[in-house]
Amino acid sequence: MANEKITIKDIAVRAGVSAGTVDRVLHNRPNVSKSALEKVNKALEEMDYKPNMYASALAYNKSYNFYCVLPKHESEAYWDEIEEGAQACTEFRRDFGISLKFIYYERFNNQSFTRMVREFFTAKIDGVIIVPTTLEQTARFTEKLTERGIPYVLLDSYMPDLKPLAFFGQDSFASGYFAARMLMLIASKEKEIALFKQTRDGKVGSKQQANRETGFRHYMVDHFPDIKITEVDLPLDEDREQYNPILEKFFTEHPLVHHCITFNSKAHLVGEFLRKTNRRNIQIMGYDMVPKNEECIRQGSISFLIAQHAYQQGYASVDALFNAIVMKREVTPVNYMPIEILTKENVEFYRRKAI
Repeated sequence: MANEKITIKDIAVRAGVSAGTVDRVLHNRPNVSKSALEKVNKALEEMDYKPNMYASALAYNKSYNFYCVLPKHESEAYWDEIEEGAQACTEFRRDFGISLKFIYYERFNNQSFTRMVREFFTAKIDGVIIVPTTLEQTARFTEKLTERGIPYVLLDSYMPDLKPLAFFGQDSFASGYFAARMLMLIASKEKEIALFKQTRDGKVGSKQQANRETGFRHYMVDHFPDIKITEVDLPLDEDREQYNPILEKFFTEHPLVHHCITFNSKAHLVGEFLRKTNRRNIQIMGYDMVPKNEECIRQGSISFLIAQHAYQQGYASVDALFNAIVMKREVTPVNYMPIEILTKENVEFYRRKAI
């Protein structure tokens, strides 16, 4: 008998008890004798009955407070799509009493993260989505969550030692290796390529970016060891105008550079400069379909973008908490997003909100 056709009356007849007794068993209510409980459980097993967890969760009329911990960011950033996806899933599950609040910390600021953690546990928390900072700091935070029995999902950087409920993001090493392969389809005859980085105190913004670079360099060592990779630093938090002299100086002094790459979502910083200075023979490859990158790829100053489906990551992370906490279902622990390459010809068809 199909589960959706099984009624309480069907179970009661099979077990030889009243419908009220079956209802009490299904909802774990008291005042059920041992013999009646055994009869109902036997009938449920024989009929292969699966409880409608969806209906049960709705019936409890509970509320659930989810939090998403993100780095502070400017508008039109990669993180905006994370937020948009997370909010969309929260709205979709609103009938289950789910709420979502965003908490922000400053990257490269240990005190900011520590302050955020200290204030964090003053609220009622049922589940957390985290974009990690350093492994050490994130571990201290997640230890406190584990002590309190609060499940958490990681985005952006996979840290398996922390044992999160789930992870959503790309395999960053494979992504960097793939980026090198794609770039060298058009740059194999070059003698030098440029690697643009945004750093503070010599550090890039995330472990994910560092892993992408590692994958990229592995490919280059394996297949193009003679091509020189020249790093160019565009310091974080500088005004956009202050990058122009850095870029002008670099491209003037390196006339043989025609191809560049960056492992964050800021390829447009270089792309816009190339377009405004009419350097049509130079292109950059980057990550993420943020609006400014999209405009550059349409205009031709960005050659390739690698998409990592930020909207879907945000959506899926809330859905993982929902399934684990509300529906009591198991969730897949490691969820690698597709590594997709976008060009001027196919960017129109990128479905960022597909789930």
